[in-house]
Amino acid sequence: MSKNWRFETLAIHGGRELDPTTLASGVPVNRTSAFAFKSVEHGADLFALKEPGYIYSRLSNPTVNTLEQRITLLEGGAASVAVASGNSAVYYAVAALAQAGDEIVSGANLYGGTYAMFSSTFPQLGLKTHFVDARDPENFKKAITSKTKALFIETIGNPALDVTDVAEVARIAHEEEIPLIVDGTFTTPYLWRTIEDGADIVVNSLTKWMCGHGTAIGGSITDSGKFKWKDNKKFPLFNEPDPNFHGKRWAHDLPDALASIPYTMRLRAVPLRNLGACLSPDNAWIFLQGLETLPFRMERHVKNAAKVAEYLASHTKVDWVRFPGLKDDSSYPIASKYLKKGFGGMVVFGAKGGIEAGARFIDALTLFSNVANVGDTKSLALHPASTSHSQLSEEQQRAGGLSPELVRLSIGIEHIDDILSDIENALQKA
Repeated sequence: MSKNWRFETLAIHGGRELDPTTLASGVPVNRTSAFAFKSVEHGADLFALKEPGYIYSRLSNPTVNTLEQRITLLEGGAASVAVASGNSAVYYAVAALAQAGDEIVSGANLYGGTYAMFSSTFPQLGLKTHFVDARDPENFKKAITSKTKALFIETIGNPALDVTDVAEVARIAHEEEIPLIVDGTFTTPYLWRTIEDGADIVVNSLTKWMCGHGTAIGGSITDSGKFKWKDNKKFPLFNEPDPNFHGKRWAHDLPDALASIPYTMRLRAVPLRNLGACLSPDNAWIFLQGLETLPFRMERHVKNAAKVAEYLASHTKVDWVRFPGLKDDSSYPIASKYLKKGFGGMVVFGAKGGIEAGARFIDALTLFSNVANVGDTKSLALHPASTSHSQLSEEQQRAGGLSPELVRLSIGIEHIDDILSDIENALQKA
């Protein structure tokens, strides 16, 4: 496998090896819960991490492993772990490095499920989150305390579409010797390989563009392999004996082949093993098919989204539009710095007439589907304040840039004339 292959080639061939028995050219779906041991000693060595291999599909599976390797190559990281959903990816990304009494600092412009996890679920487990306005990286620095274990951001915030200056937030994190976790779902590694700009851990909802067809649920966590966990006193979970795994010190006691990825190894051996949100091999296979066409779909998504944004920006029935690629958008200076292949497939706007007009607009759409998802080949529409972000208070919604009237459009890869025609017809009825 050549790491020098271009993105489009890795999306098809990354992590793929011919089955040694059948020589099947496609990736097999390994529908098995467990794997046989050659001997008692072999099983013991696998459990002790003395040699690589498969034990139980909750921990690893050949089909899932192929997906993990492909994502790692696409992200430019050192290792990846695939899990059952994007939410699980976010949860495990933090759970692998933090414990009760610790804190994280997060941008406030988050997907509603992530915000609720950080603001409500984490406190029940003894973890505190400080939310800041991510548009100014210095806000992260001001919120860091001696208990802070990570900074968390989304590349493009959901749903306000603010773009975060990843390199600046990474610089602040590394000055404090803590990692930066980036949710790259809205950009995918095709538009933005954030590890190249300082991200230490990247999470993705594979459900979205990386699947692309709205047919499976899954998530991934990619480890850059660059963060220095060893002897970092801020992280006792990696430097002191871990009772979860026979007193292993993750940053000290791994074999040489795994020594550069203690974060990945603890993530797989502790939260994934003990909490169990594993990805099924069937869903892994679906994601592998989606990744093969990711570059080509993204080209069409971003092209169509740009045209939709320009159309809405000049429409007499539209009050305001947010799209990072519009030159008068507040995020354009940062977006144009990083997003050289396009500004994403999302557009949000407010119709003249407020929330009632927005509701009429969504109900009048015929091509767009009104569903709580994004990143599909099909165009999708949603009113986030009453659906995906409804568990947040209005104050929390506004803090993340979500106004009550906001309509979220995930622009698909249909013919642009049909997309614009559906929008025009719905606006006339709104």
